[in-house]
Amino acid sequence: WEEERYPEGIKWKFLEHKGPVFAPPYEPLPENVKFYYDGKVMKLSTKAEEVATFFAKMLDHEYTTKEIFRKNFFKDWRKEMTSEEKSTITSLSKCDFTHMSQYFKAQTEARKQMSKEEKQKIKEENERLLKEYGYCVMDNHKERIANFKIEPPGLFRGRGNHPKMGMLKRRIMPEDIIINCSKDSKIPSPPPGHKWKEVRHDNKVTWLVSWTENIQGSIKYIMLNPSSRIKGEKDWQKYETARRLKKCVDKIRNQYREDWKSKEMKVRQRAVALYFIDKLALRAGNEKEEGETADTVGCCSLRVEHIKLHPELDGQEYVVEFDFLGKDSIRYYNKVPVEKRVFKNLQLFMENKQPEDDLFDRLNTSILNKHLQDLMEGLTAKVFRTYNASITLQQQLKELTNPDDNIPAKILSYNRANRAVAILCNHQRAPPKTFEKSMMNLQSKIDAKKEQLADARRELKSAKADAKVRRDEKSKKTVESKKKAVQRIEEQLMKLEVQATDREENKQIALGTSKLNYLDPRISVAWCKKWGIPIEKIYNKTQREKFAWAIDMAEEDYEF
Repeated sequence: WEEERYPEGIKWKFLEHKGPVFAPPYEPLPENVKFYYDGKVMKLSTKAEEVATFFAKMLDHEYTTKEIFRKNFFKDWRKEMTSEEKSTITSLSKCDFTHMSQYFKAQTEARKQMSKEEKQKIKEENERLLKEYGYCVMDNHKERIANFKIEPPGLFRGRGNHPKMGMLKRRIMPEDIIINCSKDSKIPSPPPGHKWKEVRHDNKVTWLVSWTENIQGSIKYIMLNPSSRIKGEKDWQKYETARRLKKCVDKIRNQYREDWKSKEMKVRQRAVALYFIDKLALRAGNEKEEGETADTVGCCSLRVEHIKLHPELDGQEYVVEFDFLGKDSIRYYNKVPVEKRVFKNLQLFMENKQPEDDLFDRLNTSILNKHLQDLMEGLTAKVFRTYNASITLQQQLKELTNPDDNIPAKILSYNRANRAVAILCNHQRAPPKTFEKSMMNLQSKIDAKKEQLADARRELKSAKADAKVRRDEKSKKTVESKKKAVQRIEEQLMKLEVQATDREENKQIALGTSKLNYLDPRISVAWCKKWGIPIEKIYNKTQREKFAWAIDMAEEDYEF
């Protein structure tokens, strides 16, 4: 990181790579795997068969029962059929994919049963690909590429009730690919018989390969791995911006409180929205094309129907009840007591409006972000999320860490602090499918440990009685070793019980998102160094690579 700095906007001077790895070509099904239409065997053309296999592979998934998924799939599948197939296959409900589905299940089973040698062969092939395609050279450094393999074709799933679920994700060809590298580098060659869509030499961007996917029309990129300098520096800058906000956040808060009394409606709306973004860590909420994406909103795009006002609720005054779908169709539901002024303003904003009207009709994200930029350079709604997440972690760690606890108990405190942040950011997950089973396994381990402890305590008791009678060195030593055994088992039991508590509390909360994206890693590194906790208990190998800069930089007295 200490090397020469480039002028503003220039990301590199030299960039060389091998281009992407394409998805393997489609292998037609064996003759004995049949597709049935209306009870009769039907042989499909290769293109139609490939798309049918995508559906067959998902047959046990609830997606394939959803009306919108089935409708979108059938429409796109018909586009791949021959005219004869089109005239025959007119209804999805008459299609029988079970034989195909069983074939794929058997294949999955066979993969699980592979011999060590076969698995080793696959591993070696993957390593070979990684060695050849997984690295690039950027300004004298060999850097790891994050995602050098292009996604195979399949059916689009989307999150929540996405209106485009079930549509066909096309196979990406070299002709779709834009390559970005430096003029003086060895330009990657396309697969034989193909050519690239374009080769660019744009050193103001950091991506190596890009293409446009056909479902949302969004641009996909191949970028460097999070552990690379270019990503690490960007990450570091992000937290430095959030630390700058810490210095002026009081001023900003006083300002928006003043603005609640403004004569201008626009200013009042902006001030209330900012209060929500600051207090509740809401996302800003960009405007979107209608019908293109799932109906999800953020702060600026909230509608009247998304909030209810309660002058009094459960013994608290001025409560706002939020209920809306946020990013990735994740429901945000929260009852929050707010200040009287905010409450009165919300009543005013909702006057004479229909449920589907915008709550902040004089506000959009560009107005808000322009205002934030005036308050502090580089300030956006996301910086508030990062700032509030990091500051919460730091405060919670101070409050929850008990210096006398052992390591497992301290880690439980860490996860509880992390959980406070995940709740603030509304990072939820569905309880894992295997949750009940793994909890039962853990409980039986705990029960077994308790029995073991009872045995050990009995043995200690009789050893003590024995020593009282004998009064020799040998029986004294026996007592000591039995004592140690009891202590050891007590610790193991405590560790298991902590694990169970942790798992139970974590059932519906995703800790990973905030850990990777919103929490200054230096807070965690400093905490580990201060309490002598191995960093690998908090960050796994990938995370340690991503946050190498923080592990290197932070001492135990680091303050966010």
